[in-house]
Amino acid sequence: MFATLQPFDLIIQPGWNNSGPRHWQSHWQRRLGARRVDNADWTHPLLDDWLDGLDAALDRCVKPALVIAHSLGCIAVAHYARQRPERIAGALLVAPADVERAFVPAELMNFAPVPRQALPFPAKIVASSNDPFCKTARAARLAGYWQAPITWLQHAGHINVDSGHQQWEEGWPLLRQLAWRAQRHLESRTVATAIG
Repeated sequence: MFATLQPFDLIIQPGWNNSGPRHWQSHWQRRLGARRVDNADWTHPLLDDWLDGLDAALDRCVKPALVIAHSLGCIAVAHYARQRPERIAGALLVAPADVERAFVPAELMNFAPVPRQALPFPAKIVASSNDPFCKTARAARLAGYWQAPITWLQHAGHINVDSGHQQWEEGWPLLRQLAWRAQRHLESRTVATAIG
């Protein structure tokens, strides 16, 4: 597991209200030595501020970066990919929040509309069959927009502490698969550059 991740720096991109100490993102951060995005305001998120926070975290990377995002953080990554896609080697997008749903909290509206362009780096979406913040049809549509394969978890809620996902080491194989794809992608780009 850890050997697969050696070529990369790991960035934790939480969602709305950050991820507390019992959240799986916090566990992964400790176990994997990942760096967390440091946003000025997690409670009243502004898209531009979140993009700046992710950019600052990527500035501190010395190796290609894999971003591990949750909820609203997934939408931030999709927006960031339109600006500086070369800075991300791959992204694990867990329980993306639907910021275009009916009755979405007002605090999240400035993250809409969701980018509809294919992500230019390897990505994996992990979605739940009963996520209260993103219906299955909507999660499938995001996967189509972003051209990212999707893994479904059955009855996993929002894949957070409230749904019983604290350490969530069951997700590590998905991260390992993403790292493998990202490494192949980087190698193919290197070969293409050398040939060109």
